[in-house]
Amino acid sequence: MRKYTTKLIEMMDEGLISAEAVAEMALAYMSEDDVKDMCRANDILDEEDEDRIVEEEDEEEEWTPDNADFNDPGSRHHY
Repeated sequence: MRKYTTKLIEMMDEGLISAEAVAEMALAYMSEDDVKDMCRANDILDEEDEDRIVEEEDEEEEWTPDNADFNDPGSRHHY
């Protein structure tokens, strides 16, 4: 049984925490590869979306603490 998952869903159902807050926390906690895998597993992105994302990755700007991933320890957003 998934005790923590069940408890979190119950808390959302009771209005103690919003689904949006849970999604934001989960996405911040997950690596970019985890998010990509989740999107693929749930058919959230189609091939065109993935192609566009890859193109955008190729055009990304240089790394700075302000544009770093949430999970990057050098990020201003890392906690």
